[in-house]
Amino acid sequence: MRSLEEFYRALDDARERMFTTVERVPLDALAGWSADPATGTIRHHRGGFFTVEGVRVDRPGHPVDHWSQPIINQPEIGILGILVKEFDGVPHCLMQLKAEPGNCDGIQVSPTVQATRSNYLRVHGGNPVPYLEYFREPSRHRVVADVRQSEQGAWFLRKRNRNMVVEVQGEVELLHGFHWLTLPQLHRLLAQDDLVNMDTRSVLACLPLIAPEPEHERDRDRDEFTMALLRSCRPGSPTRHSEQNLLSWITDTRVRTDLSVSGVPLTGLPGWRRVEGRISHDSGRFFDVIGVQVTAAGREVARWDQPMIAPYGMGVVGLLVTRIDGVLHALVQLRAEVGYVDAVELAPTLQCVPENYDVLPPAARPPLLDEVLGAPASAVRFDTVQSEEGGRFYHARTRHLIVETPYRPELAEHPDFRWVTPHQLSGLLRHSHYVSMEARSLLACLHSLATVSSPAGVR
Repeated sequence: MRSLEEFYRALDDARERMFTTVERVPLDALAGWSADPATGTIRHHRGGFFTVEGVRVDRPGHPVDHWSQPIINQPEIGILGILVKEFDGVPHCLMQLKAEPGNCDGIQVSPTVQATRSNYLRVHGGNPVPYLEYFREPSRHRVVADVRQSEQGAWFLRKRNRNMVVEVQGEVELLHGFHWLTLPQLHRLLAQDDLVNMDTRSVLACLPLIAPEPEHERDRDRDEFTMALLRSCRPGSPTRHSEQNLLSWITDTRVRTDLSVSGVPLTGLPGWRRVEGRISHDSGRFFDVIGVQVTAAGREVARWDQPMIAPYGMGVVGLLVTRIDGVLHALVQLRAEVGYVDAVELAPTLQCVPENYDVLPPAARPPLLDEVLGAPASAVRFDTVQSEEGGRFYHARTRHLIVETPYRPELAEHPDFRWVTPHQLSGLLRHSHYVSMEARSLLACLHSLATVSSPAGVR
């Protein structure tokens, strides 16, 4: 097993050789991209990759009952895949060190394969994607996880990626820039800011975990929180709500949610304006659509231009957790987003950019914001800043918080909230469009608290 110290040395070495240099430029100056004369939609001249379009959203009865916004439309389904292989009986994940133009801190730990369909079909004319064959022909190997999942519903229009984990038995050539890491090592890396990328966190959340048997010999020295978390990862542990109850709740909410999204011209989009070569909201909040010129080393293509979304302010996602009958439960909400395929998905307790509420009605303020952000330090179990997807979002960062609270039934009195166990969330993740990107990211962080010191593996 390779030590993390060796990995950190390899990371430092990679930073000398792999990088992206990004220069912000006006949208009109992007090589290979143009705006449709009639609608203003921004698209690539080859017709692949993605477009930036305008949408109008109507949500009757919501504190903000209608608005317009730019959104990324990327209908093709990409592959996010992690290759797994055992060494001396210990599962290892093949991870890639990858630099994206939107990353704040350069290289991040990425899945074995992280590629849009346009990229792996080489629409860009660049080099082929390494290890792609394991995921395009997975029947030759053992498929551990294979499910389509959504991306950020506030910025992507019905975007989905295929999240895959494939286990191999034979020899795998270790290419430059790739490294074998164990799950506990990956989970330790999650405790560092901006190191494990969003796509890796998404796939890790989809990975079935094997928790130790109850009252395992190693459990004796663990604290009660960790024991409750380990129990919550096991099948058959007591739950506040049954699986059927949760599925009925989700279906009923989807039927009742009144959310209409219609395409409108990006040119003249209400509430937005073009200024200094970018598209910005009149309030100066939310996000900009910007243009960037990218020069890269260690990528399939050495230079390209593209639009990106650049958010204002750091996001916050928070998960309240509590012990119920000795089993850890997480408080999740059903949240509607513009870009979801099926109206709502399970989201964290809190998901917001706090600064945006300066320009929104008071009624739009999240109901449990103070419980998460105002928690005492002793109750905070996890607190790091993680990067969002660096291929489409420029310097988008989100603080990830897991906060323990005593069991308070009133916290789930709101009809959109329920207490669920991590095992229940993992079960829903075997299916598409139940658990949001933000919730998957936090679930990977929650799993890390159990597996850093536990003999967890892949099932």
